[in-house]
Amino acid sequence: MDKKSEEKGIFKRAELLLGDKTLARISEKKAILFGVGGVGSWCAESLVRTGIKYLTIVDSDFVCETNINRQLMATTKTIGQRKVEVLKARLLEINPEAEINAIADVYSEETSASFHLEGYDYIIDAIDSLKHKKNLLCTATKTKAKVFSSMGAALKMDTTRIKVAEFWKVKGCPLAAALRRKMKQEGKPSKKIMCVYSDEVLENKGMKYEHDESKSSQLLKQENPSVKAQTNGTLVHITAIFGFTLAGLIIQDICKKE
Repeated sequence: MDKKSEEKGIFKRAELLLGDKTLARISEKKAILFGVGGVGSWCAESLVRTGIKYLTIVDSDFVCETNINRQLMATTKTIGQRKVEVLKARLLEINPEAEINAIADVYSEETSASFHLEGYDYIIDAIDSLKHKKNLLCTATKTKAKVFSSMGAALKMDTTRIKVAEFWKVKGCPLAAALRRKMKQEGKPSKKIMCVYSDEVLENKGMKYEHDESKSSQLLKQENPSVKAQTNGTLVHITAIFGFTLAGLIIQDICKKE
């Protein structure tokens, strides 16, 4: 079987539902995803399995044992490896014809220009840092791309409370509230952003391990040393649905245009 026939077979079920014209349109779109953790890794998986061929994944972090409960590429065998490289290998096993660009870097105001956001049809935000998230959303909305964002996925268990709303209409999410405060002070996005969020906020019941400090906690400390950052509990059935929903929003957007 040649490569074209194999690729066509991979997406046969998607083609039955969407039609060959829409599937061809999906394969032409270029997307960039910032953050491939509990939310972003599942978003990437869904996009590639649904026919996205041109995908850039951005994350500077390495797999650690505390990622295993919720991140797609995190296993006992991948501990210590770069997340984007492990995820890229998996995505290419799904579709060897995909063009996956793995960038091991942190998005920030200083590195923003290096990502050439103007070259993408879709920009997906699944990063933790409040400062960098705010800058990404404000910068991304100045491009022609459609922008989608994940709000906080920690401290949640009830899948029925996961929703989609425009950024300024998100309710009950502490991360969204903090972002809005920051944007009102420092500048707002240039256009609408559809967000995945949940208004559920539970409490941590378990013991916090002193050595288990997440990347997001470290970034929050860097932004405001006077605030004590906290590592919050997270479950895969929530983070995965957040990621799948982000991917679904992109596929729906392409289908509507078709």
